[in-house]
Amino acid sequence: MGLLDGRVAIVTGAASGLGRATATRMAGEGAAVVIADIDGDRAAEAAAGIEAAGGTARAVRADVSAEQDVAGVVSAAVASFGRVDILHNNAAALGADTFPYDRGITDMAVEVWDRTMAVNLRGAMLGCKHAIPAMCDQGGGAIVSTSSLSALLGEDSHVAYACSKAALGALTRHVANMHGADGIRINAVAPGLMLTPVALERLSEQDLAAFRAERLIEEATRPEDVANLVVFLVSDQAAKITGQVFVIDGGTLAKRPRKAMSDWERHLSADG
Repeated sequence: MGLLDGRVAIVTGAASGLGRATATRMAGEGAAVVIADIDGDRAAEAAAGIEAAGGTARAVRADVSAEQDVAGVVSAAVASFGRVDILHNNAAALGADTFPYDRGITDMAVEVWDRTMAVNLRGAMLGCKHAIPAMCDQGGGAIVSTSSLSALLGEDSHVAYACSKAALGALTRHVANMHGADGIRINAVAPGLMLTPVALERLSEQDLAAFRAERLIEEATRPEDVANLVVFLVSDQAAKITGQVFVIDGGTLAKRPRKAMSDWERHLSADG
């Protein structure tokens, strides 16, 4: 018996990284999974991998910033599998045309800000808007959105990304309040650095060492670690948990304030 036997899940941004890890884990726990991604070819590849391992999956190409695409994903889930029980709002604007240009406010191109908000925040809103009615048709469901540690810290870059991820906390609490009576639970996860293929491609050894120094647990978080948390939150084991944001960061949030104070104390000692 899997934790998600008989359930139907939608995972956005599921062609790679955390989305793919979550879709794979959900399928392994017995769910039929709709893999939604703007890269249709890679989504199909991910779905084929799940099918080859004995799971059930369907790929749908979708830009989550476009309402008709999101509505189409939900319709595809219902048409293919008869229902929607789970939604993982995971798609994010991390492409080379957006994320590297998301810097500080005074350097911000409005187009970068708008695209980041359209994917990261509007995409999650649209997912909730269209999945919740389908969930209500069978008495409820569970939603998890992917936030970020950047939503909880003062960063020196990626301000659009951080703001969009912070807003997911408000969306989570709104949906929990408005739809709890409908049997809908919703939570968010806020990972620190994850060793996704994109992260490994962009980060140097020096970057990775700097992140390692900020953690209490030396090993970096893997997409599979976060997928484990997502699957728990959408399962019956988390039946009494809703409206929360869960940090999974290897202790970074716990250590970083202490590290900042230590750096400040060393600075004072050097000056004195």
